[in-house]
Amino acid sequence: MTSLRPSQPPFGRLSETSLTSDPLQLFRTWFTQAEAAAREPGGMRYPDAVVLSTLRSDGFPDARVVLLKELIDEGFVIYTNLESAKGRAMAQHPKAALTFYWDSLGRQVRVRGDVKPVSDDVADAYFASRPRESQIGAWASQQSRPIASRSALEASVAEVEARFAGRDVPRPPHWSGLCICPVEIEFWQEGEYRLHDRFVYQRNAGAGSDEWGTTRLNP
Repeated sequence: MTSLRPSQPPFGRLSETSLTSDPLQLFRTWFTQAEAAAREPGGMRYPDAVVLSTLRSDGFPDARVVLLKELIDEGFVIYTNLESAKGRAMAQHPKAALTFYWDSLGRQVRVRGDVKPVSDDVADAYFASRPRESQIGAWASQQSRPIASRSALEASVAEVEARFAGRDVPRPPHWSGLCICPVEIEFWQEGEYRLHDRFVYQRNAGAGSDEWGTTRLNP
């Protein structure tokens, strides 16, 4: 079985002329194309799925798949129970990495950045847009904590449903959004015979700098 993959991905080569001055602009283009590919028959189920990597208190890295919920000027927004493993990790070490991979497009994007909370107003607005069942779940699940059984979880859901019967479900105080504000973004485009194209954007020196430098990397 050969490890070579000679076929070209649908968007061909990534070159210096493909780059934009702002990496978030290029990411938006790639993400829009991933969403379009997901709508094709047999397309990917979750183009917004991303591996979030954090650092545990014992020094081990930790990774899990989450969903990107919004791309704002500051960066990439996810929502979570702040008392979950990832929530606690990012509170203790407010830095994280994201890895997007779209196999059918032959593309990967890697992000490293600082973690900052979104405002209460932003978190409230997003929570209000969620299905009621998901709102109930945010209260019922003590995410990442041990639980005795599935029936215990279902009992917790029933209790929350009864508590908020006939009224809106408010956002739990332990549930909010976190923005990974990038300092480095790498774009990887699959090439023939492992001769991939890779470019990394890095923020130029200086606090609050909005300028980015780019470097081509070896495959």
